[in-house]
Amino acid sequence: MTDESKTKQEESWAELAKTVIYAGLIALVIRTFLFQPFNIPSASMEATLLVGDYLFVEKFSYGYSRYTFPFGAGPVGPALHGRFPDGGFFAPSRGDVVVFKTPQDNSTDFIKRLIGLPGDRIQMRDGVLYINDKPVPKTRVADYVETLGGEQHHVPQYRETLPNGKSYLVLDRETDGPEDNTGVYVVPAGHYFMMGDNRDNSDDSRMEVGYVPAANLEGKALFRFFSVDGSARWFEVWKWPLAVRYSRLLTPIH
Repeated sequence: MTDESKTKQEESWAELAKTVIYAGLIALVIRTFLFQPFNIPSASMEATLLVGDYLFVEKFSYGYSRYTFPFGAGPVGPALHGRFPDGGFFAPSRGDVVVFKTPQDNSTDFIKRLIGLPGDRIQMRDGVLYINDKPVPKTRVADYVETLGGEQHHVPQYRETLPNGKSYLVLDRETDGPEDNTGVYVVPAGHYFMMGDNRDNSDDSRMEVGYVPAANLEGKALFRFFSVDGSARWFEVWKWPLAVRYSRLLTPIH
């Protein structure tokens, strides 16, 4: 190999290395400040979100806090003790599907629907959601059909419409459980009240999660980019095409 060929080869490797580094830095910036991939590990948000759904979370929807950044390693100065910017255009809306850190350990990611804003009075009565002492309209729609152990089960499904017009589907397996009849929750300033759409199978603000501080919000769930039903294990390559839920690919989250 001539000296000239050797030099060109070294330059090619150097260019490749720079390209890989730049691509990695761009991906890191996007992951840190803009969009974060998230997968659904539990059934608490059925039928809106299913186990095996993969989605993107918009991290700048509500401004930034220390928990917006990986491992809660964001700046901890005065500006980011809460959120920055705070309020106005970046204020969460009732009905948003939100990823947040649980207040218990400030490290576990949960995803729920934002139901209560600061100052709201939230209560469940016989399975009906009340916001500020007014019932949220709840209309029966076609049953949700789920498959468990190879058998299909029909689950009562309803459409709720919040005071701001936000509409979504919820599952209500029973109306007399402990989560269906609660006391009145008064949401403190700087906190939010979260609930799962699978109302009788969700650990949320009615239970141990409690009120979620504004600083713990990580971002708003935007859309699903992939979804699998769990019927194919990672090494069963021949089953992969049949395991994909094609109807859920690249669909918005309401």
